[in-house]
Amino acid sequence: MYLAKLSLLVLSFCCLSFAVNNQGSCDFKNTAFKTDEYVMMKVFYNALGMYIGAGEATFTTSLERFNGKPVYHFIGEGKTYSTFDNFFKVRDKYESFVDTANLLPYRFVRNVDEGGYKKYNNVTFNQDANTAISTNGVFPVTNCIQDVVSMVYYARNIDFNKYKVNDKILFDMFLDDEVFHMYIRYMGKEKIKTRYGRFNAIKIRPLLLKGTIFEGGEKMTAWLSDDPNHLLLRVESPIAVGSIKVDMMSYKNLRYPLSAFIGVR
Repeated sequence: MYLAKLSLLVLSFCCLSFAVNNQGSCDFKNTAFKTDEYVMMKVFYNALGMYIGAGEATFTTSLERFNGKPVYHFIGEGKTYSTFDNFFKVRDKYESFVDTANLLPYRFVRNVDEGGYKKYNNVTFNQDANTAISTNGVFPVTNCIQDVVSMVYYARNIDFNKYKVNDKILFDMFLDDEVFHMYIRYMGKEKIKTRYGRFNAIKIRPLLLKGTIFEGGEKMTAWLSDDPNHLLLRVESPIAVGSIKVDMMSYKNLRYPLSAFIGVR
């Protein structure tokens, strides 16, 4: 059952790990990514002392127009591998349409199929009126609200040099017709070795809500590349049964050279 949520896991840990609304303004400029970026991450699951590949997620970016305005179109897709499909097949897709001027979302689409359980939610945000109109109704939201996918890209533009070790960075996220008030804790910088290679990295820990997969508290750890890309490199977390690691395995069209990369050994 826990492997069934792998694709949602990959996307949700990203959003729960990185986003901030205390930058002083909703106007937030993109300096971290390009419009044709592609990133693939692989999920490794450990229940018996060995990590095995169980699923993957991809994130793509393009430039489009929404209601006459230029927007970034972010797509996050997750799936289990065929070896797990007979156990619990997952095919999830998340989309976000985000204003290029301030990185605030206009529209969010969640379309998931997890072991035969299907859920679709189409959300339109009115950032001026602080409302979200979803498939299920109209809901009040807080200022500078982000969705699951837009958060990942929004947070990559955070200047972590402004924070001290153990500082909390607040953020709000809209998911499943609710607003979640969360934070991440900045843990400083360190070198990390992933399945891709060794990196200089920024280390953070998010406050997580207790649920069926994750335990509550600050038990998840994530690392971003310590360069202008702020690319997600790894996530580690215990889950209800076992633990997971999620590693960046490939990328294309980063805005900057991945200068945080040290080498394969």
